[in-house]
Amino acid sequence: MAGDLSRGFGLVNRMSAARGWLVVLGSFGVMFAGFAATYSFSAFLAPLEHEFAASRGDVSLVFSVAVCLYFLLGAATGPIAARFGVRPTILLGVAFLALGFYAAGNADTIGDVFFGYGLGIGLGIACTYVPSVAAVQPWFTARRGLASGLAVAGIGVGTLAGPPVAELLIASLGWRGAFGALAAAVLVIGGLAGALVTTPEPRGAPASEPLASLLRSKSFRWLYVGGVLVGVGTFIPFVHLVPYAEAHAVPRSTAVLLVGAIGVGSTAGRFLLGGLADRFGRDLGLAAMYAACGVLLLLWLLATEAWALFAIALAYGAAYGGFVALMPALAADLFGPQRASAVIGVLYTSVGWGALIGPSLAGYAYDFSGSYVLPIATGGILDLLAAAAVLQARKR
Repeated sequence: MAGDLSRGFGLVNRMSAARGWLVVLGSFGVMFAGFAATYSFSAFLAPLEHEFAASRGDVSLVFSVAVCLYFLLGAATGPIAARFGVRPTILLGVAFLALGFYAAGNADTIGDVFFGYGLGIGLGIACTYVPSVAAVQPWFTARRGLASGLAVAGIGVGTLAGPPVAELLIASLGWRGAFGALAAAVLVIGGLAGALVTTPEPRGAPASEPLASLLRSKSFRWLYVGGVLVGVGTFIPFVHLVPYAEAHAVPRSTAVLLVGAIGVGSTAGRFLLGGLADRFGRDLGLAAMYAACGVLLLLWLLATEAWALFAIALAYGAAYGGFVALMPALAADLFGPQRASAVIGVLYTSVGWGALIGPSLAGYAYDFSGSYVLPIATGGILDLLAAAAVLQARKR
């Protein structure tokens, strides 16, 4: 009798584990579709400047607004997903993404691009990213860092694929047709992947500590400060690495591959560093990734040749991918996997504030001075301070 029960529980556990990895696959696909299209924006920078006679700062602000919105709105979509289910929330986000790209492709003014791309991508990623990441956490305990890393590796693969694919689409369809093609791709791929994402049935007694109490804790406050600081520099390369390289005589056909190199490094970082942090500590791992991003941004200022820029892009991608994998996993460690959706959503608003500042600041600084030195150096220093903030959260 006892043996039968043991075998029965073993079968249930194996089925649950298999279901958890299927959720990881679905989350990977959702994030691949959304972020491949979103991080293709660097390929649209020059066409949008030319079409609307806009400054680089204004066009960069489109991306900053979109990124800021999807981090800020994640504070609302996390609880919404917890109440109404992750799958319908994700599928709603896929629809927003497709509509945003379609609207951007039909823009008559740069303001229309702000509305279409900014609002559509802001709502779309908010509804897909936080619920997808949070849905993975309750399925795993010991291997949470690895599972989270594999799921968010979709962002890295998407970052690799997005810019060169967008460049090809622009060359063959024009920038408007390229936005339309990306809308269709997101709708199909994101919709199919989103159908796989769900959360397990809750087991045991519910957590008794109110969410508001968790958010007032000193650990959360330090993590939030770290998120604001690291967000300033994090997204500058996704918008400005290509024009920086072109300004240093790197051919555009080569320069556009640099964002893809970040994607390659990011994918490796999410696969490898999440698993390593499971062994050595996800808190120390997150601090190390923040610090690495800061050092690499400062080294970027010394790179002017294509090979050096590619080396920095690969290493930066690995550090960026590592911290994207570890931030939600650490939040689940500190505040509980059942609260992951709500806590991660609020925590990601911190990165959103930084993201609003970084790329647009870099664009306006270039318009004013013809140089990226000040914003890149500022981002690097703030990343190092962010690492110190994570270590303070760990002490708590």
